[in-house]
Parts: sequence; C-alpha cells; structure tokens
Amino acid sequence: MSIFKRMLLSLSFISSVIIVPNSFSAETVLITGANRGIGLALAQQFEQAGYDVIGTARKPNKAKKLKALGVRLEQLDVADPNSVSALAKRLEGVVIDILINNAGVFMNETLAAMDFDNIQTQFEINAIAPLRITHAFQSMLWEGSKVAMVTSRMGSISDNTSGAYYGYRASKAALNAFGKSLAVDLKEKGIAVALLHPGFVQTRMVGFNGDISPQQAAQGLTQRIEELTLENSGGFWHSNGDELPW
Repeated sequence: MSIFKRMLLSLSFISSVIIVPNSFSAETVLITGANRGIGLALAQQFEQAGYDVIGTARKPNKAKKLKALGVRLEQLDVADPNSVSALAKRLEGVVIDILINNAGVFMNETLAAMDFDNIQTQFEINAIAPLRITHAFQSMLWEGSKVAMVTSRMGSISDNTSGAYYGYRASKAALNAFGKSLAVDLKEKGIAVALLHPGFVQTRMVGFNGDISPQQAAQGLTQRIEELTLENSGGFWHSNGDELPW
C-alpha cells in the first residue's frame, strides 16, 4: 500500500464527518541506521505516513532525534552478529512489511594510501551486515513484504571511471550481488528486493557535501519502494527512478 495513500485512507470524509476505519492496521517498517541522515529522514517519512516504525541505532542513548519521533527505538550494531541475533529475538513475532538495510560506512583508499583494515570494515558493514540481517529476520517477512538495500552507484563496475575508493566500491558491488541473489531466492515466498542508490546526499558520511538533502533522498527512496514488485525485484535503481548499470 502506498505510504501516500495511507494518509488518505486513515481519514475518510463523508458528509463533513470524519470517519476513522476500524479495519485500519498500520504496516511495520524496520530501518537500520535510523538515528541520522537518510535513515532518520526515512523514519520521519514513514512515521508521518502512519507506519509502525522500528528504527535501530548503535547507540540509542544518543539517538535523540529518532527518539523524539516516538518510534520504537532498538539497539543494533550491524557489524556484531550477536547484536543482530539479540534484536531478532526481541522482535520475535513481529511481522515486517518493509525491511530497509540503510546502515553503512564510507571510507577512501588509494594506491598511495591503502588501508586493508578499512576495506574489511566496509565489507562487514556495507555488504555482510545487510545479508546477515535479512537472513536473521526472514521469518518475520511474509508474502508481500519488501526488502530495500541502500547501496550506491559507486558499486557499479561499468560506471567506475575514476578509480580509488576500493573498499566502498567493492563492498557496494558485493551488496548488489547479495541483493540480486536474495531477490531470486525470496521470490517464491512473495518477497521483493530492491537495490537503491539514494543519490549524492548531504550527510555526515560525505562531510555534508552533496546535491540533495536527506529528506529529498528519502522521498525518492520511498517512491521506489512503493513501486517495487515481484516483477521488477532485483533491480538496481537511482532514487530518482533511473535504472543503473551493474
């Protein structure tokens, strides 16, 4: 159901009398890394649209803006398998309609300044963690659920014309490969998967440089998630709707 249509469905106007449907039941969205940037903007948009939002943060006590939204705030260190398992246990019995693997990290390595520890960290957080989380929460997904992987155009091999950023590029390319396999394997269960590039967004990750705000990115991402179906599952899109090359 459209998050935009949801607002309209929650209130019906008949003869100037407001009727709230008794059958209305909010869907649930789980967003990792929801304490700031794109994740926070996504949490705000889904909360305003009437969803039950579960937002995760590595340090919940510092997630003041997320807490102020009144959403369900959960601790999660995506790089820690024990933390992922603990959250899955706490959420046992919850039905997740939309899972957004948003948490990520951005570093740069060049041939002149190589750091293999940083490369490994980026693989753990950007690629392995979203796969681990989707695997751990798969029993909470149902026919009709959607999984969104917030990836990057920098994970496109054919689009790489400037080099460097070895860990980030490779980790996002790996995430794209994981997401494509998940789309194939989850299709028989009625679950669709999208690989989504938010754009060049003004967040702390890139020193607040960028072409668009987190709110603009989140609006595009929610629209792409709304358009996600089993027929286009496994695609790689820009938040503006452009299909991206692998």
